[in-house]
Parts: sequence; C-alpha cells; structure tokens
Amino acid sequence: MATIRKRGNSYQIRVSCEYDTMGNQVTKNKTWTPEKGMTPKQIEKELNRQAVLFEEACNSGFQTTVMKFQDFAEEWFSQYAETKLKTQTVRSYHNCEKKVYKALGHLRMDKITTRTIQTFILDLASEKRYDSKGRELPPYAPKTVRNYISFISSIFDYAVKVQMLTSNPCKNVALPSKRTKEREVYSLDEVQHMLELFESESEANYKYTIFFTLAAFTGLRRGELLGLE
Repeated sequence: MATIRKRGNSYQIRVSCEYDTMGNQVTKNKTWTPEKGMTPKQIEKELNRQAVLFEEACNSGFQTTVMKFQDFAEEWFSQYAETKLKTQTVRSYHNCEKKVYKALGHLRMDKITTRTIQTFILDLASEKRYDSKGRELPPYAPKTVRNYISFISSIFDYAVKVQMLTSNPCKNVALPSKRTKEREVYSLDEVQHMLELFESESEANYKYTIFFTLAAFTGLRRGELLGLE
C-alpha cells in the first residue's frame, strides 16, 4: 500500500514493491505537487488518485524515468513519428523542436507537470517577435500555439503507451481561444452583376467563367476547385 508524506508544498508518494536479489525490499518514490488554486478537498482527492495510479504502475513493472525530454523526443521521432505519422505532420512537429527543446528539453520526463507546460504556452503566446528588419510581428496565432501543444502531447502519449509514465501532463492545459476573423464577401447583387458580366466574355476566358461561377454557387475553396476534373 502506498504511503504519503507532505514535504513543503508537495507530497511524496512511496510504494513498496518487489525484493531485490539480496532479499531487500525495493521502494519507489514519486513527488506530486498540487496545481495552484486547488482547494484542500481537491488536493486530497487528487493525491489519493495519484497514489493509486502510482501503486498500480509500480506493481505492473513501471520504472520512474530519468530520461530528459529532448532525448526522449528524438527517440520518439525515429521510433514512432517517422513511421506512423503523416509526412506533413512530422514536418510541422520538427518546426516546433527549437522552442520546445529550449523550454523543456533539459527537464526529466517525470518532472514535467501541467503547470510547466502551461507556463511554456503562456510565454509562447505572449512572446514578442521581430522580422529580419527588426519590425515587430504579431504574436503567435492560437492555431500555432495549439500545434506546439499537439507536438508535446504526442510525445507524452507515447511515453504513457510504452509504460514509461502513467499520465500525460498536457491533458489539463488551458489552450488559447481561437480567433475568429470576419471575412468580406460579395453581396447577392454583386454576384449577380459578376455573372452578367461573364455572359459577355469570350470563349478564350471561358475556363475563368466556369471557375468563378462554380465558386459563387458552391462555396468550394480554391484548392478544391482546382482539383476538379
């Protein structure tokens, strides 16, 4: 049975497992730190849950890893991502490496918490960026920030899958809201006028007449229209 001991702002969970070759009982420890703002009742409930999960993991042969995030991520790329994920997905994840490794690469996998990742996301969303001429760029779009989280979460999902960790700390990270931008569209009168103008076009421009007529009536995107045969 797991034993719990409070140590400052965190808790140490200890589980007695099997015996080694010398007949000594092996114990495994895990440190859990409550998220900021949790009530005593929430802490007690989550602490007990963490203790049960850790005990089950130890009994099934789980080993607390000392592997650094970057080392494991590079292993994940070669052993899983390169063969299981789409080429475009792998390429987009490679584009995330530099910033993610700078923030998390030096940390042990089992020491990275939801709070650690949340801090990285907040820093990323508020980071000041500049182009080659020193002009300030807009902050990263929520979609870009979500791609960074997707990259990190995929690595932790794999760590859980291979029983190196018991949970993915990305699961409870608060993501930035998606921005909605109002698009300018033609009015019905403007579309009608455009179609009337098409009637006077020569046959040489007939393909453009078809293209824009289809766009007006179907709402298909450019790539979808270009793919039609």
